[in-house]
Amino acid sequence: MKELIGIAEQVAAKLIARKQTIAVAESSAGGLIAASLLAVPGASAYFLGGAVVYTRDARRVLMDISDEAMKDLRSSSEPYAKLLAERMRSRFSSDWGLSETGAAGPTGNRYGDAAGHSCMAVAGPATEVMTLETANGDRFANMQVFATTAMRLLLRKLEE
Repeated sequence: MKELIGIAEQVAAKLIARKQTIAVAESSAGGLIAASLLAVPGASAYFLGGAVVYTRDARRVLMDISDEAMKDLRSSSEPYAKLLAERMRSRFSSDWGLSETGAAGPTGNRYGDAAGHSCMAVAGPATEVMTLETANGDRFANMQVFATTAMRLLLRKLEE
């Protein structure tokens, strides 16, 4: 967790210096991304909100993404991660949107992804989507790796 907080401190410093904001949607990271950003003093200057979008109901209620809109998409995919990041950015009118969706473990998900599979996206002045495969069934370890990797992705975009 110290590594995650260290990355969050770097992200926070960049967002504050630029007077930019972020909103987060996460699934398998279970709130660790938002928690790390909020653990940094002064978070109210850059953190606008977040959601743990863990179920279809959460996707519909929190993200306003209907089952019809998901017709050609599936959770735990790069296109879905990109949609979540873009949706958070637009719903909060933030400079950046960050998302994560995957299968923490100990087993895979109903889409056939193995435990340790996660897709994450950053949407903003620079956009990027990526997939991570840890090949690990340890649920909490995966949650930490998912959150840390998503935060590193955001930091990289902020440094470009």
